[in-house]
Amino acid sequence: MSDAPRFGVLLPSREQVILGNLSMSALVDFARRVEELGFDSVWTGDSLVARPRLDPLITLTAAGTATTRVTLGTAALTPALRHPVVGASMVSSLDHACGGRLTLGLGSGFPMPETEDEFGLVDAVFAGRAGRLDEITDLWRTAWRSGSPGAPVDFTGRHWQAVGLDRLPSPYRSGGPPLWLAGSDTPAVLRRVARRYDGWLPFLPSADSYAAARETIARHCVEAGRPADAVVPGLYATLTLDDDPTAARAELEEYVQRYYGRPLEMMMQIQAYGWGSAQTVAQWLRGYLRAGARHVVIRIGSLDSVSHLERVGAELLPALRAVADESVLAGAGANREETR
Repeated sequence: MSDAPRFGVLLPSREQVILGNLSMSALVDFARRVEELGFDSVWTGDSLVARPRLDPLITLTAAGTATTRVTLGTAALTPALRHPVVGASMVSSLDHACGGRLTLGLGSGFPMPETEDEFGLVDAVFAGRAGRLDEITDLWRTAWRSGSPGAPVDFTGRHWQAVGLDRLPSPYRSGGPPLWLAGSDTPAVLRRVARRYDGWLPFLPSADSYAAARETIARHCVEAGRPADAVVPGLYATLTLDDDPTAARAELEEYVQRYYGRPLEMMMQIQAYGWGSAQTVAQWLRGYLRAGARHVVIRIGSLDSVSHLERVGAELLPALRAVADESVLAGAGANREETR
């Protein structure tokens, strides 16, 4: 077990679509460079038409064959966009492609009209989507464990039924990859995280709200009969580096407008955004690390993500390692993540 925080980078799959320049080879090169720069993980998002991009499971399969060390993750996958049995099989295949380095951040669907339209496109039900996500994870785990002696091979839920799941290929790791819930800090979400998931991947806009939520998750874990540190506390944070804070914010504003079609001021109410010099951003993230965050997923808030990656790796990552060491030594009381 290690208490040292880990840091990863989101692949610019959405940014490619915004710029009209789709390239799987460029995403693979980006993932390879993330590993070379010393980051711990590579992540990618998921959307068909709301915020379209290349498919995350295929993208991570390609990235997995081009890297050897980094964790590969989804931030976040929307399982409802795929039939759950097909999804279980695809994830098993991806787990093999990356040699068991996979972590799945899962989302039930961002509460925006575009997401509801996306669900409708594939005949997925938008209402009650949180409960449906939990049921999909139950089916997946049943499928991934079905090859073990005495394990159930059939699944009967409220929304889906499946028989003979042991006929599916087993994942690389027994029981499948860790499943994290990418959610907010509502009471219902925190209870679900504590009772059902291996990790939590929020984008809360303040370190104080993060600290309170993390403590609540630890308490709910104990109430559910799990260790207090059973859930890996992650963080999804968007940042833009520039020594001129005005220029950094302007670039981030343009990025958010192009990405969401909404102003930065609006998105800052629900997501974590930082900008400025590497030291400024590191100090901002230091608050989350002291609040217990132990795996930070960095989304580069610039459409010029390739050149920004170099700066994030050269300037921000060392600064983050330094403040992370301070946070651990300060005894933030964070959850622990088992090293793989």
